Amino acid sequence: MSSLLQQFGQIDIYLFDQLLRGRIVRGMRVFDAGCGGGRNLVYFLKEGYEVFGVDADRRAVEVVRRLAPAPMSENFRVETIEASSFPDSFADVVLSSAVLHFARDDDHFNAMLRATWRVLKPGGLLFCRLASSIGIEHLIRRIEGRRFALPDGSDRYLVDEALLLQLTGELGGKLADPLKTTVVQGQRSMTTWIVLKD
Repeated sequence: MSSLLQQFGQIDIYLFDQLLRGRIVRGMRVFDAGCGGGRNLVYFLKEGYEVFGVDADRRAVEVVRRLAPAPMSENFRVETIEASSFPDSFADVVLSSAVLHFARDDDHFNAMLRATWRVLKPGGLLFCRLASSIGIEHLIRRIEGRRFALPDGSDRYLVDEALLLQLTGELGGKLADPLKTTVVQGQRSMTTWIVLKD
């Protein structure tokens, strides 16, 4: 168990699935939009992938910089996603894990999403995990717009299936997999949205 933890860290199980299926391979440039302390990057950093990321939390970026080999540590920047300084069509794979549901409102959500999509190359893969209302519609309470109070005591910006399908089309992408949603014992719901950029 400890060797698996050392090799993969606390990688999201659905991201691990993409690795197993051969959709993310060596030679691809990986960009983590909202990298935090790098929990999804341990494997990529150890295996010599070219890895980059942004996060607004300076302390989190310092943690991920310490995980990275010395020449790569400067690939991580203290920036908000929506104001990322990375160029257009920069990465083969873009990760957005447990980030977009912290949007304040529709404008903030769309700004983060468009900036995340902007750095993805044509033909690239967006891996996104975010809170949704799918499967818990009767358990949540609307605060305002798409912000809801969840049974676990948190409040989040929640998407649903219709919105994700609409956004897939608007972005000019196509689903790489059907939407997959995990309902955590009636407390919250997390959806995996994986999109190929045409």
